[in-house]
Amino acid sequence: MAGPVRTTAAVVLAAVTAWPAWADTGRSTGRPVPRFVSLSADTANLRAGPGKRYPVEWVYKRARLPLKIVGEFGAWRRVRDWSGTQGWMHSALLSGRHTVQVLGDRDRVLRESPRADAAPVARLAPEVIGDLDRCRSGWCRASFAELTGWVPRRALYGAPVGD
Repeated sequence: MAGPVRTTAAVVLAAVTAWPAWADTGRSTGRPVPRFVSLSADTANLRAGPGKRYPVEWVYKRARLPLKIVGEFGAWRRVRDWSGTQGWMHSALLSGRHTVQVLGDRDRVLRESPRADAAPVARLAPEVIGDLDRCRSGWCRASFAELTGWVPRRALYGAPVGD
């Protein structure tokens, strides 16, 4: 009797210790969840559920907008935008291109290097979208139009957490 109990306990222990790996992987793609993507379409419907039969709750009209995938169901992705609005979008409307959006209600300074005292390159208006290059030490290097520089990570939506 002790043999089957020990075997069952070992299986349960293995399953429990492996749980975080399962929880961090999308069911449909096997890719990490959450993760950032961007809109590939100029117009995209955000739906109440994962399918065309669900009502449209919001219409996005801004290609390259960064979104966070927080769930997956078949070809549908549950996404969250910078304001916290969540819903479902078909994966065909999304791109793996990594973009960032300037947060807040004031301009941010794009700097030459990842330091608060570095020379300014430009001022970035709220909600402007750029292409993310990389992040380190609380700063992210991104390109906005023809300008490239560093912005504090906390000022950007779409920047991954951690360095």
